[in-house]
Amino acid sequence: MAKACEKKAARSLKRRTLPPKRRRETFSQVELGLLKEEAIKEADRCLSMRACESCDICSFLCPDLCITRDEKTGEVLIDLDYCKGCGICAFVCPKGAIEMMLEEGRVSKPGEYESL
Repeated sequence: MAKACEKKAARSLKRRTLPPKRRRETFSQVELGLLKEEAIKEADRCLSMRACESCDICSFLCPDLCITRDEKTGEVLIDLDYCKGCGICAFVCPKGAIEMMLEEGRVSKPGEYESL
């Protein structure tokens, strides 16, 4: 029950800038940045890119076959009793939707491993 691929064109925001005449008169900042509403909308767009897209690459490349998908809900399930914590799933996820967590609760960075 994979999610259908959906591509939407991203609308780029028009940058607000200081008019040329005003630039010559002052040393004010030329690019004025985003309005609050624009910044919130842009942040929502960026943060939504980390959502799982149901590509199933993680389950295909899992050496322990512990990543499955619930057929009714489509939710990704990881059997932690069999997962050895190799991190391949997190490494290959194109959306970065999987994070490896150490047992103490500290988030590990990709490629960060503690020596045994």
